[in-house]
Amino acid sequence: MGLRILGDRVMIKVDEAAETEGGILLPETAQEKPQRGTIVAVGEGTRTEDGELIPCDLEEGDVVIFAKYGGTDITDEGEEYKILETSQIYAKVV
Repeated sequence: MGLRILGDRVMIKVDEAAETEGGILLPETAQEKPQRGTIVAVGEGTRTEDGELIPCDLEEGDVVIFAKYGGTDITDEGEEYKILETSQIYAKVV
């Protein structure tokens, strides 16, 4: 991967839901925007006014729930990802 995530941001591979819980396949235009994904890259964290680095409490491989319309969609090497600030992540799935 040729990207380095900066600051308090994370890069997520979004889980695509191709069918409903009942097994019905939906066309892409009718699907609800997914809100769950797996973190593939993490920035170094945020800096305080004193310059002290506060590392992110998320790591690669974590499955998270994030803001429905948040972040920026990107494509890298044919794969689609979303870059979000950590404040747009609501929960870590445990």
